[in-house]
Amino acid sequence: MNGILIIDKPPGWTSHDVVAKLRGILKQKRIGHGGTLDPMATGVLPVFVGRATRAVEFCEKFDKEYIAGLRLGIETDTQDITGSIVASSDVTATRREVENALSHFTGQIMQLPPMYSAIKIGGTPLYKLARRGQEAERKPRPVAIEQLEILEQTGADYLLRVVCSKGTYIRTLCHDIGKFLGCGGTMFSLQRTRVGPFKLEQSVTLARVAEIAVDGQEPALLPVETIFMSCPAISLDEKQTAKCMNGASFPVGAENGLYRVYGNNERFLMLGRVENGIMHTVKSFFEA
Repeated sequence: MNGILIIDKPPGWTSHDVVAKLRGILKQKRIGHGGTLDPMATGVLPVFVGRATRAVEFCEKFDKEYIAGLRLGIETDTQDITGSIVASSDVTATRREVENALSHFTGQIMQLPPMYSAIKIGGTPLYKLARRGQEAERKPRPVAIEQLEILEQTGADYLLRVVCSKGTYIRTLCHDIGKFLGCGGTMFSLQRTRVGPFKLEQSVTLARVAEIAVDGQEPALLPVETIFMSCPAISLDEKQTAKCMNGASFPVGAENGLYRVYGNNERFLMLGRVENGIMHTVKSFFEA
C-alpha cells in the first residue's frame, strides 16, 4: 500500500494520534503526516503511506489555508481558547478598524513563536517549559501572510481566512491582531482547508477509513506524484529508465528544472532535477 491519504482531522486529536490510529486500521507501519495540527484544530492532514513517506519533507514546505476564529477582548496563556485567560478588555474596535488591522499583518511579517509550541530550546520543547511556568527567550521569525480577510462577524468574534507560509502560528496571528487593536485577542477555532495542492474536499474522516477497512477494502490513496503536479512530466526510454533505476545520472533533452520522471512503462519513478542536460535523482519512489 503506497500513496497519500487526505484526512479531515477531528478535534481533540494530535497529528501523532491520527498516524497511530491509521497504522492500526491499515495494518501499515510506514505512515507519516505532512504537517502538524494543534489538537483543537480540524481539517486537512496529508498522511503518507508506504514508500510515499519519502515525500513528507516536500509537503512541509507548502503554503497553507485556514479558517480561523478570532475572539477580541481576551488574551490567554496559550493564545487560544483552550488556555487560561490572562487579560480581558472591552472591545470598541469596529469592523472597519479590524479590516485595517489585518492589512498590517499581510505580507512578510515577523512573528514571535508562542511558548506553547513544539519548538525546542536546549533540546526541550517550549510547551514543556511553559507548563512549568517558565518563559524562554525566543527570536522573532519571518513568515508570509499571503491573504488575510474577514469572512464573518458575530459581535467580537470574527472568522478569518488566512493563506500563509509554513511556520506561521495562527494562534499568534490572532494574539498579535488583538494586541494591535488594543483589546487583546485569542483564537477560538481553527480549520485547515488546504495544504499545498491538497484540499478539504479531498479529505476523508478516520471513521470512514475504518468503515472501509472493516469491509475488507483499502481506502483510495492519491498517487505519490500528486504532490509534484506543479512540476512538468518527462518520460524516459528503456535505456534511461535502466540508468534511473540504478541511481545513475543520464542525459535528457530537457531544460533545467525539477521534473516528475516516468519510466518507459509510464510508471512514476522519481522527482528529478535537470542541470545542463543531465538528469539527477532528487528523490526516488520506485520499489527496488
